[in-house]
Amino acid sequence: MSKKELYFKCENFQKTGSFKARGALNAIKTSLEKGEVPARIVTHSSGNHGQAVAWASRQLGLPCTVVVPQGTPTVKCEAIKEYGAELVFCTPSPTGRKEAADRIASETNGLIIHPYDDYNVIAGQGTIGLELLDEVPDLDIILVPISGGGMTSGIAIAAHHINPKCQVIAVEPVGKNLQESLQAQERKWENPPQFLNTIAEGIKTQQVGHLTFPILCNLVKQVVTVTDQEMADGCKILAERMKLVVEAASGAAVAAALSKQVEYMPGLKIGVILCGGNLDMDSLPWQNI
Repeated sequence: MSKKELYFKCENFQKTGSFKARGALNAIKTSLEKGEVPARIVTHSSGNHGQAVAWASRQLGLPCTVVVPQGTPTVKCEAIKEYGAELVFCTPSPTGRKEAADRIASETNGLIIHPYDDYNVIAGQGTIGLELLDEVPDLDIILVPISGGGMTSGIAIAAHHINPKCQVIAVEPVGKNLQESLQAQERKWENPPQFLNTIAEGIKTQQVGHLTFPILCNLVKQVVTVTDQEMADGCKILAERMKLVVEAASGAAVAAALSKQVEYMPGLKIGVILCGGNLDMDSLPWQNI
């Protein structure tokens, strides 16, 4: 078996420490370019998108409120406040997040920037694929950690147009069961939406979005599932071998790259998306297993 070549896209070095800055800034700027000036920007988030929207709002001179579930890592909450946003806690469920954000937007005449179910957010995240394939145009595989599917959808669209032979593979935590829904071409998840029990809070959303799902059905044919232990091991390997600190969601992509499933896939060149590095330094992923 030939050795694989891994090419890392280090979004942990991005503004606000994750890929989310891309979609947040694109969505807000697109609204302003259309002449829409909201009284307030509102979003809900597990942390990284909230930081990104808070940062983008400050860059564009707009007030911002971010709703996060109770239990969101302190490092992410503090960063949101430092970017100048109002922080509001909600019950730890997808429904709780959405209802709180909808209420605040209604009360303040605010504009909601959804974490993934927004075409402008998807387009912003897709620039990851544009940049990666500009550097390595003959990639065979791109491994993308998936939550709601905005980043995976954006990268898949970019890859489809630049290098249709490149296979975009979603990397999920145990319990998401995305492959079943993709194969059936219909949403197989139970309602109401749930958060998964995983150390990777950045990809704990069980269901993908209603806008992202059709894109994933068309362009993503394979899913790799990784355990919390494998994610933690992936983070530790990056820290030891590459001197990179990443959060567990990034460790998921590393774990997939080192898995037997990917080892036996055709093609040698693999893009690995390190989606973020916002973790609590007092609670490292490999210390939580």
